[in-house]
Amino acid sequence: MSHSTYNKLWFEAHEELSCLLAQELPEEPLRPERDRVVFFQRLATLYVRYVQIFRQLEEAYDQSVHPQKRRVIRQVLDSVMGRVLELKNEMVEKEFSEYHYMDDIIQDLKLTPEDLEIPIPRYFICERNEVLQDRERMFAAILNQMDVTEKTGPQVMRMLTLERAIKVIQVAERARQGRLRAKFMREIHRDSERQKKADEQEAVTTDQAAVCIQKVWRGFMQRKMTKRLREEEMIFLGMAMDPKLSYPSQNELAAQNNKTNRRTRQEEHEDDYQKSIGSVIYQLREVEGPEMKETMKDQIRQWFIECRDATGSFPDYPEEEDGGSALIFAEKTPEELAEELAAKEEEDANKKPKGKEEIKEKGKKGKIEDEEEEPGLKMLPSAYLADIEKQHKTFSEVWQNRNESKNFSQRHELELIKEEKRKEIEVEIRKQVDELMRQELANWKLAVDKEKSGKVKGAAKKKKASKSGKKKKKDKDLTADRTTESLFEELVEQELLKKADNVKLKDYLGDYSYLGTTLRQSDIEPMPSLSDVRQVVALYAVLPLGSQAVHEKAPLVKTILLVGPSGVGKKMLVHAICQETGANLFDFSPLNVAGKYPGKSGLQMMLHLVFKVARLMQPSVIWIGDAEKMFYKKVPKDEKELDPKRLKKDLPKILKSIKGEDRVLIVGTTNDPHSADLKSLCKFYNKIILIPRPDYASRYVMWKELIQKNGGEVTRDLDLSSLAKISDGYTQGHMVQVEEEEALKNWYAKTPLGRKRIKAASGKEGDEEPPKTGGKGGKKKGKK
Repeated sequence: MSHSTYNKLWFEAHEELSCLLAQELPEEPLRPERDRVVFFQRLATLYVRYVQIFRQLEEAYDQSVHPQKRRVIRQVLDSVMGRVLELKNEMVEKEFSEYHYMDDIIQDLKLTPEDLEIPIPRYFICERNEVLQDRERMFAAILNQMDVTEKTGPQVMRMLTLERAIKVIQVAERARQGRLRAKFMREIHRDSERQKKADEQEAVTTDQAAVCIQKVWRGFMQRKMTKRLREEEMIFLGMAMDPKLSYPSQNELAAQNNKTNRRTRQEEHEDDYQKSIGSVIYQLREVEGPEMKETMKDQIRQWFIECRDATGSFPDYPEEEDGGSALIFAEKTPEELAEELAAKEEEDANKKPKGKEEIKEKGKKGKIEDEEEEPGLKMLPSAYLADIEKQHKTFSEVWQNRNESKNFSQRHELELIKEEKRKEIEVEIRKQVDELMRQELANWKLAVDKEKSGKVKGAAKKKKASKSGKKKKKDKDLTADRTTESLFEELVEQELLKKADNVKLKDYLGDYSYLGTTLRQSDIEPMPSLSDVRQVVALYAVLPLGSQAVHEKAPLVKTILLVGPSGVGKKMLVHAICQETGANLFDFSPLNVAGKYPGKSGLQMMLHLVFKVARLMQPSVIWIGDAEKMFYKKVPKDEKELDPKRLKKDLPKILKSIKGEDRVLIVGTTNDPHSADLKSLCKFYNKIILIPRPDYASRYVMWKELIQKNGGEVTRDLDLSSLAKISDGYTQGHMVQVEEEEALKNWYAKTPLGRKRIKAASGKEGDEEPPKTGGKGGKKKGKK
């Protein structure tokens, strides 16, 4: 596509963003909403509209080759992602559920369920290609070395754990029983067919037999010809692929070539842009720098003199933390600036402990204000709206009406670089000038007013002393003398750091839940669909790990627990998170850490190694398989030697040290949460995501994809609907799974979020008067 097409996408996104900013930042603050359902509808509508903007900006950023535009789009893209996460967090708090059903909003906005799909920004991987390739080479070298060592070294028999050995035996026994059962059923089927033919066999004439054969044959040939003609027509119209073609169509090849060419152009334009920045900075420093410096000095000296004339004494030079001489260059008179500095000093002096009477009066005022505050639901403050408003203003002022008729190749614009870097050079020079002028002012004061100079020195000394007293103890680095590469190698050798399987989030197939709203209106809490699960994982795991700007300011999610029956794809989701973000995969499963780094000091070293490498090579995912084992109510006898609760005390302590700047996520998976202590488990994991077996719609999609993936052809002769229906079968193993899912649903109802939802639903049943935070309509969507 041409750059004008993606400019159009960018412009449309900002047009919608302008409407949302007017709605979210009105001149008069919105009144609190008493009706919980109405408030949630407002939240959900904002969420859906921001997701649409997110999709447009992601597409525009990926396709644009203009380096300066890409930076502007990237900033607003990250901010919109952060706002989407904020709204999602607020929706969870108001509805007490990780999953939401917004069929009515989708209909009102004339969207489809696919439009709610959270896109994974392609820059997560594209812009880290070199880093990821280096990591692949490190992995390959270490694994090759390990392979050589294993071949040349003594052959060591690896002992199976008891649990693994039981699983191997169970698999073999079930396979044997399955083969016997299949053989038995085949024999029964043959006997019944043989008996049926014998019963139906009757004497027929030769003519009757010939007519019967002709009828069947002609019907078969006619159906075959009709099918062939229909397929030829679809191929002619371009609506189907010719089966004889074993290579991509021309359109597909053209799209691939365009993608490759676009990536090449993006890199070339970025290189040119970086070179131009270097030359512009050099030119500004050498040509305009000296003149800037002298102009600043003259202005500051003039300010000294004006203040002396107006107030009778030289002013105090503004501290660097207050803005330095930038305060002087603001459009203020010497008297106004002197008053501002004096007011600031007075304010600092008044920051002392207040008396009891003053505290009591303040407490009374606070109570009165709280009483006067109108009841109802309000939007939580946002960390991104101010940034979005600023970025939208930049777009409006710089890009919206910019004439680019002469920049068809979409290369950078030199004047914009000069404007941007001139400001940076001014700040840099101002700091240098401030140092010189502080000394010059001190010299002037010494010459004119020695007494005042002494006070200034004393105050400065006190300030330095107070700063030196605020030293914090740093955590001891147990591996300060080692390189990151050596730590990486050790973790790979110990199998604590593993390569993620090559799966994407889109490979986790599943359709939208079309009955969610209907079921909730009938007071039935629906099980989430696999599409819902995919969206939640993208929001809580992929987006924050992929973007540093999002992770630092969005609601912080440090830990996620995936709960569901065995075989629903929990481990696949963990690997997909790593592949979508280029994250490292650390395996902290109880069975994997058993016997490694023994003793208390060994445990400290293992935790130190993993979290140090995880931070240095972020983003990183720390996976804990069989997460319930770490929080066992009672450790089974056959697992006591493995010490599954080994990490229970120390891991939560280290978790506290993870901050917004650390893109490290702990993901636990379990199919048996009942055996864990619920309180400890819920305290450790921020988010608990319940994953069900696939519903009918998801099974339909999965069967179609699996048949095509394995070389099959899906035609009208194959009744996929029936296949999806019967695959919800009730064999012994599946019946156990059905019971297992129901038990997990009951367990989830005991988690903090589950209890809140039940409490909110039961609380609304008995309300005769509208409560402060919800109306009568709350029963419709708030019940479980």
